Amino acid sequence: MVVDDTAENLKLLDGILEGGHHEVRLFSSGAMMLKAAAKDPPDLVLLDVLMPEMDGYEVCRRMRGEAALHDVPVLFLSALSDVKSKVKAFEAGGMDYVTKPFQIEEVTARVKTHLLLRRTIRELDEHRRDLERLVREKMRELSDSQFATITALSKLAESRDDESGYHVERTRAFCGILCGRLSRSPRHREGMTEEYIQNLCGASVLHDVGKVAIPDKILTKPGRLAPHEYEVVKNHAHIGARTLEAARRQDPRNTFLSVGIAIARSHHERWNGSGYPDGLRGEGIPLSARIMAVSDVYDALRSRRPYKQAMSHGEVAGMIRSGAGTEFDPAVVAAFLDAEEEFAETYDEYSRRTRPGSTTRREGLT
Repeated sequence: MVVDDTAENLKLLDGILEGGHHEVRLFSSGAMMLKAAAKDPPDLVLLDVLMPEMDGYEVCRRMRGEAALHDVPVLFLSALSDVKSKVKAFEAGGMDYVTKPFQIEEVTARVKTHLLLRRTIRELDEHRRDLERLVREKMRELSDSQFATITALSKLAESRDDESGYHVERTRAFCGILCGRLSRSPRHREGMTEEYIQNLCGASVLHDVGKVAIPDKILTKPGRLAPHEYEVVKNHAHIGARTLEAARRQDPRNTFLSVGIAIARSHHERWNGSGYPDGLRGEGIPLSARIMAVSDVYDALRSRRPYKQAMSHGEVAGMIRSGAGTEFDPAVVAAFLDAEEEFAETYDEYSRRTRPGSTTRREGLT
């Protein structure tokens, strides 16, 4: 695109550039060029400085403020030959400056150079994007592989007291639903980044990993636990957290493990401080654990036990509603109530996948 308020200059430059097999568009004002360029950005702009209404400096500055035109090179053509005018042109965002009256060969050479540079930069950007896309794909493959391994290990711990086989998948889905609702609230929107939600949902499968250290005779005992047995089972929160902390010492900046530790240790804490293992209360409990608490309790109450029948969605929803402000974070409960139907549908969907003839043993503590 060529911008000059003098018709003779436009005609001259049109002839020079078309002779080089370029597609040329001519404009007598900067405003006209900016409007056209916004719809169809050019590869190069040849811009006069001294023009009425809007001079070349202002045109260039406005280009640099537009996302579509920010990186389009500008070649100034001006009768102003003093150093101050040239410096001002570069400060406005110009890439080059040619003084009038110009030589045809010089204009042709500089246009060729800037178009070549533009093409090279585009190719490099495309190559960079391809590289970034490839790295993301490989990282996703690695992440998926690691997550599959983590899930398999978590299900190994779970299999000793959950023969239905879908507790970790259901609770992970419930965590995702709650995160989605909480991310819409002004109070939690800022903290609910995509990375945080991915880490929370992924690490949720580790919430009961400490159960691997609980003896079978206690973990798989039919009926209710004796008080001393209950104390043994409660240790799974400490054990799970310590196990993950040992892993994090090998990688201190691993945010996934940090979230996993918080969930494993604190998902049995209660809003009023009556939970375990640390008696945390209110917002002193990590948000990830507060989300896990509602997800885990919902799944545990909906599931059948040898010593109790499975509860209906309505009964469980009522208990969670009544536990707001005592057992559970009121904000998380509000998110649950907003997503009741999705919780019920998710549980029913996984229930249809349960192996025929399977039974469910002690899956969690409420």
